[in-house]
Amino acid sequence: MSLRVRLLLITTALLLAGLGLVGTVVSDRLEHYQLDRLDTQLSSLTSLISRLPTSGPRPAGPAATSGVLDPALDLIGAPYLVYLAADGTVAEGVLSSRLDRSTLPTPAELRTIPTDGTGVFRPAADGSDRWRAVAQHTAGWNGKVIAAAPMAEADATVAQLRVTSLASGGVLLVVLTGLGWFALGRGLRPLRRIEHTAAAIAAGDLTRRVPDLAGPGTEIGHLAGSLNTMLGQLERAFADRAASEARMRTFVSDVSHELRTPLFVIKGSTDLHRMGGLATASDVDETMRRIEREATRLTALTEDLLLLAQLDDAPEGQLDRTPMDLRTLATDARHDLHALDPARPAELTGPGGDGPPGPAPVDADEARLRQVVANLVGNAVAHTPPGTPVRIGVGTVGGRAVLEVADHGPGLTTEQAAKVFDRFYRTDRSRTRSAGANAGLGLSIARSLARAHGGDVELETAAGQGACFRLVLPATP
Repeated sequence: MSLRVRLLLITTALLLAGLGLVGTVVSDRLEHYQLDRLDTQLSSLTSLISRLPTSGPRPAGPAATSGVLDPALDLIGAPYLVYLAADGTVAEGVLSSRLDRSTLPTPAELRTIPTDGTGVFRPAADGSDRWRAVAQHTAGWNGKVIAAAPMAEADATVAQLRVTSLASGGVLLVVLTGLGWFALGRGLRPLRRIEHTAAAIAAGDLTRRVPDLAGPGTEIGHLAGSLNTMLGQLERAFADRAASEARMRTFVSDVSHELRTPLFVIKGSTDLHRMGGLATASDVDETMRRIEREATRLTALTEDLLLLAQLDDAPEGQLDRTPMDLRTLATDARHDLHALDPARPAELTGPGGDGPPGPAPVDADEARLRQVVANLVGNAVAHTPPGTPVRIGVGTVGGRAVLEVADHGPGLTTEQAAKVFDRFYRTDRSRTRSAGANAGLGLSIARSLARAHGGDVELETAAGQGACFRLVLPATP
């Protein structure tokens, strides 16, 4: 069954139980009230009559006609008054003319009534009804007086109440069940909208969200908010997975190309030698130099890929930390620039070009950081025209040790800057690169090593305004 049907059945069952309990309690209290009232009337009457100073009951005279007797009996609430002698025989009895003597309790039943003034039930002689009776000993002679009243009217009142309660409860149950069906349908409408949203998402529309169906403080509001948070995470996860798959395809394609080129050179050279195409010793030497160059390129590429894989898996395990100062690396980077391009001006300053170089103490792996700085310096030399000035800044800014390599070259566009740290990314995407050109892993390795130290490599650039690569690490006291 649906949730709507189950809730309606539970509500109907609880309502039915409540109505039944209320009806039972009301009818029971009414019955007890009538019995208490009747017992009080009968007990008061028998107590009064039992104290009369008479020598015995006297037969009713002709004046005790129904026109006088019936109103009197109705007034005192005892349609049947009877005296029993000491031997238990009926000495005298007075009965309302509206009652049939065949419906009276038998003398045997009357004799069993206790004389302590408590009310008891006794059946009619013909079994059609029951009577409520109270008996007490008389004071003037040895006998007892009994006042009794039929329970037909009281029982009819209770039965009528029960029938009325049952009928009104049934009507109320039907009406409330119908109202509950519509109310539950309206209350569960947000859940159906959530179901439709989930179905749309399952069909592939990950941008769908659960609308604001209720206030944020309600259960539906909490559910909608939680679902939207989960859906946002799922959408990001799927987007990240798609981006990761795209990067992996690009990575595999680039690795395949980078490996294929030197392998083709090596294989072509060996095939040329096997076919006798190397006639002189100088041709053999040149071919061997080409094979050695490509083998060196393959070795460097393999080592770079292995290092990146190790940094992805366990970056801290690749470091051998010791206390050091980045000023040492900055000074050596300036010498490297002069060695690579003697005509290129190289300035050593503080961070941002302000003042002289400052201290930049760090706890780091010096060999790995030299690899980072070498990549940054080599990048500046490779992507700027010869003679372009380069500034190397070093110092401490905001509790972080900073080493930056800034050039005055052509800079990078926003799109290029967003991808420059991607593996195998090159601003020149052509496959025709000069000999010795790297595979586009240098900046990726530099950032991975910096992050393994708890820092990062940042880039500030704009087209036509140069580029500033900044190594930022946590500074030690």
